[in-house]
Amino acid sequence: MKIRSTTVLAVRRDGKLAMAADGQVTLGEQVIKQQARKVRRLYHDQVIVGFAGAAADAFALFDKFEGYLEQQGGNLQRAAVALAREWRTDRVLRRLEAMLIVADEQQMLLLSGTGDVIEPDEDVVAIGSGGFAALAAAKALLAYSDLTAEEIAQEALQIAASICIYTNNQITMEKLPKEG
Repeated sequence: MKIRSTTVLAVRRDGKLAMAADGQVTLGEQVIKQQARKVRRLYHDQVIVGFAGAAADAFALFDKFEGYLEQQGGNLQRAAVALAREWRTDRVLRRLEAMLIVADEQQMLLLSGTGDVIEPDEDVVAIGSGGFAALAAAKALLAYSDLTAEEIAQEALQIAASICIYTNNQITMEKLPKEG
């Protein structure tokens, strides 16, 4: 059975970043978890990472990525390139089935196991089964509203949840700069 789950969206507006994800995990035709946490903080709470794909694979990648962040003194792009290089070439890692969005206060990147390190053209990026719906909604809200990054991420995930059967409305969100 194939595990399907996840919509992760990152939005930046007015110098603020919001990354949000739904909580649903589906095994075959059955929802097995409603409140999975797919967005995490790394590197002294300065970096936010969201994942789509197999959870165990994503956690292994989180650990590797955090190690590279430490080695690179928090430099997001260098750490992302190092992870992508190892992920693509390592015999064990290249079998991991996941995608990551990584972001700090200045930059957002999408990472995949094929060695992709992609910086989006716009201030929005999404992954996962409902990623296309969330991305379209977020782009429209960025262009035609005055909503904050957090409000756009929340609303776009709600829209994705209403369209994608593998996305629910149990949303978790992390923001930068960190509040309080």
